[in-house]
Amino acid sequence: MLELRYTWEPFLDYGQKLELKKKTVIYLQGESGKGFYYLSKGGVKILFLSDQGNERIINYVPVGMLLGEHGVHKENYLTTAVTTSPSVLYYFSDEDLSKVCADHPNAATIFTHSLIYKFRILAEIISLLDSGIEHQMAYYLLKLVHENGNISIDQTSFAQYIGTSRITVNKTFQKWKQQGLIEITGRKIQILDMKKMSEIGKVM
Repeated sequence: MLELRYTWEPFLDYGQKLELKKKTVIYLQGESGKGFYYLSKGGVKILFLSDQGNERIINYVPVGMLLGEHGVHKENYLTTAVTTSPSVLYYFSDEDLSKVCADHPNAATIFTHSLIYKFRILAEIISLLDSGIEHQMAYYLLKLVHENGNISIDQTSFAQYIGTSRITVNKTFQKWKQQGLIEITGRKIQILDMKKMSEIGKVM
């Protein structure tokens, strides 16, 4: 959701700056919440462990977005967050959030919109788990475009994102390429026919 990016930037002075190495666990699914974070630089992947014990990537956090909002007021984290590269984040405790909202009333609206967006995305992803691979791939491609403005991801990471094999991802990409739906240059994937891709990836 591009309109949410960087909207929390004016309040970074209220948080604690963290410089984290690649593959650092920021928070774990199921642990008691201790606050939320803002991604200022680098990359973070969000993982979800199903009741069946299957873990999969469900999101890549764009720079300028919040993460872990569901961990406020000591609520358990619904997902796990791990850095994918050296990253700079800002940590906000419950007390920090209260101060921000007291000084800037519009911050409460920004935070709530971000939280609602995360719940909606999580609900959509859970509803997609039993759908076909092509449907899931189209949905995730569109999601990456809407959140980041472009797509730069290798096929192995995308396969883990979908929860399938790299071979399946490659076959589908080649099929879409032949149909003129996408163009692939290195790690970059460009959607050429947004209307058709939206039809394939539509959430019912």
